[in-house]
Amino acid sequence: MKASASFQTPNASRYLAMLCTHFNQRATAQCDDQTGWVQFPFGRCDMQADASQLHITAAAQDQTHLDQVMQIITNHLERFAFRERPLLDWEQPSDQTATAIPSVCPTQTNPQKG
Repeated sequence: MKASASFQTPNASRYLAMLCTHFNQRATAQCDDQTGWVQFPFGRCDMQADASQLHITAAAQDQTHLDQVMQIITNHLERFAFRERPLLDWEQPSDQTATAIPSVCPTQTNPQKG
């Protein structure tokens, strides 16, 4: 299963390098200025950087593991690029189930008393 997302930023190459360097401590990762990948035990993330966007593709054997890859990449990119507030809208091919990945930033709610 696969899902993809893009993050519009002039710092795409920088974030690609940060993600690969960070994950290389816990998984296998490799990158250059324009492409990179991270191989987790449960899935993979491929990335491409151009002048204006970071393109990300997550892949895994099943939806549960794909969700895990997407969540990890989303959480880390939100931390590394916090000044730009990235919002990844993951898309899956139409024959797969789309999954919304919640932001790690907590949302405050005001519960109504009943």
